[in-house]
Amino acid sequence: MSDNVVHLYKHTQTPTADDRPTPAGVEAAPAPVVPLWVRSGRAVKTAVTHERTKTAARAVVRHNMYVVGGARIVARRTWDGRTASRYERMLRAAEAAGNYEVAAEWEERGQRFREARHRRRMDLLRAPVAMAKGAVVGTGVGMGTLVGLGVVLACANKDITDVVTPLMAVVEFIRLLITIVAIVWGPLVTIGPILALLGLWTVGHHQQAAPNWALPTSARSSEGEPITPSIVVKALRDLGVSTLRNAIKEMGDAGASMLSPIVIAGCGVELDATLPSGVSTIEVQQRRRKLAENLGRHEHEVFITISEAARTVRLWIADSGALDEPIGPSPLVTDETMTANYKTGKAPWGQDLRGDRAELSVYQRHLLVTGRSNQGKTASLRALALWLALDRSVQFWMGDLKGVGDWAMFTGIADVLIQGPTDDHVIQVTEMAEAAVDEMNRRMEVRRTDPNALFPPLIVLVDEAQVAFMCPAVDDQKRPYGGSKATSRYFMAVRKIHNQGRAVDVLMWQGTQDPTDQNLPKLVREGAHTRASLVLGTESQSRMALGDKAVDDGAAPHLLRQGLDKGTLVVASDGIDMPKGQSSITVRTHFIDDEPAAVIAERAKALRAGVTTLTVVDRGEERDSLADIATVVGDASRVLTQDVLKRLAALDADAYGKWSFIDLKRVLEGTGAEPYKSDGRMVVGRDRVLRALAERDETDSASAAE
Repeated sequence: MSDNVVHLYKHTQTPTADDRPTPAGVEAAPAPVVPLWVRSGRAVKTAVTHERTKTAARAVVRHNMYVVGGARIVARRTWDGRTASRYERMLRAAEAAGNYEVAAEWEERGQRFREARHRRRMDLLRAPVAMAKGAVVGTGVGMGTLVGLGVVLACANKDITDVVTPLMAVVEFIRLLITIVAIVWGPLVTIGPILALLGLWTVGHHQQAAPNWALPTSARSSEGEPITPSIVVKALRDLGVSTLRNAIKEMGDAGASMLSPIVIAGCGVELDATLPSGVSTIEVQQRRRKLAENLGRHEHEVFITISEAARTVRLWIADSGALDEPIGPSPLVTDETMTANYKTGKAPWGQDLRGDRAELSVYQRHLLVTGRSNQGKTASLRALALWLALDRSVQFWMGDLKGVGDWAMFTGIADVLIQGPTDDHVIQVTEMAEAAVDEMNRRMEVRRTDPNALFPPLIVLVDEAQVAFMCPAVDDQKRPYGGSKATSRYFMAVRKIHNQGRAVDVLMWQGTQDPTDQNLPKLVREGAHTRASLVLGTESQSRMALGDKAVDDGAAPHLLRQGLDKGTLVVASDGIDMPKGQSSITVRTHFIDDEPAAVIAERAKALRAGVTTLTVVDRGEERDSLADIATVVGDASRVLTQDVLKRLAALDADAYGKWSFIDLKRVLEGTGAEPYKSDGRMVVGRDRVLRALAERDETDSASAAE
């Protein structure tokens, strides 16, 4: 039998007399008496830790330290005025900064000061003898003058006693002065130290010469504080770079010599800081957050770039909270008369950090815009396309692999508009890019025979291009549409356009999310002339988006704020104006919403002569060549045969990609819609094609009726 006992009830500790509840009607025992020393200690602790006590203590320490700090400042100023210490500090600062030419100049100034001081001291040694001689001569001349004046008075008044009257008047005046001094001296001795302390307190109060914890709350908070040379030097000193800290300590007050003048730049200020020898610019760049906090700013309010001069960083420091303010509407929205010029114009993209207009030239430049999702990539890319649409000579072939209608307003502007995220849409976009390669090659052939030939600009724009690179679909020959290998159809089409397209104005614009080697291959991203990035997650992604040089020089899209810096781009391009020596610039782009974008698109359509936008039909559908020709001709009265072939290829590359003029003529021959010459060029007439199509339908109907 088991010895284990199972208890059916939980045993509890028997309550003691002190734990039992007090019966009704019985008075409870009185609470224990707290000793006096305990109560006194609690009262003292409460009084000492009370906020009013702390405030009073801070005030006492603060005002006393104002006097002490004021005395130190006055003593320092007096010492600087009487000795060559100022010149020594400036000399050490110049040597620490490696500027030996300036150091030699300060050494020469110090030597001149010492020579002048020596002359003054020698003059002081000779002064007593000169003063004694002057006193004897002055006394004699003065007494002679007074006696002469007394003689004149005596003769005038005919009273011999007036001879000493001027002398006695002077003696009486001296006695009066002694009396005044005797009366004032006592109070002056009493009040003088008080006035001196008040003066020292005033100097200390003005310089805030007290510990930071003792200063008032408003003074302790440096957020929004104006940027001054002393604040910048102190911020650099406290970065944690020992070489920089020691060099600035040796400079002393002369540390400001390492700074250029602080100038207003937009909604902030800008200055250059020349670092001392032995300090690298990268050491400052890597401590951006600490530098910003030392300056009383948030990290996103301080931008560090590399200046053209050696060992020099350029600091742009925003006014506190200024970057959170909107920049206003785009000129495309406010100016209804604005037009565009592909070759000579610049798109009004936004504002730089200085508050100046940021305008981008797109002439013969491939474009790449990347960043995290929902940060304004499509809006910034669309703003450029809307501006360029106002140039009627520019043609657009567009693929929107998001397919939510962000580019729907380009219906009637773009010759091709593909919208959708599926593999079929990727296939259509790939065929569109390959058709652009064929058009590029055709233009190259024409250019070989006619070097002066001009072509209308063709913008091949693919938004959400990462969908194309990541597409797993393959064609009948087992060639993948996506990927980054030489067998990838989309990848190779983009590479071919990057290699030769700009020579004949066939340009590739791409927008993509979160760049990686898989969704944005290295050769593709480096083929773009203009590279722009919104907020990214890591520095490695920033290097993918903008290149190593831009990031090494201070470009940091990975330091932008997710959700708060929507539409803020870091741009690396020679098509945008930026300070000399910089390789990137930060642009806050204008946001154009869907409704104003549609209005701008209508203005662009009014400049164009009835563009028919093609949307690619489902693959595998049996083609009706005559109907397709009517579709691509659209509303135009006549279209060049080469344009008809190009549009047919964009409509279905498999069916029409290899068509030539002979194939077009074969389909139209005998229909009454054959190509004919107009102004010396072969064209296809809309009315003829529609008449041939109507006659064919009537014939088919009659045959069916029989």
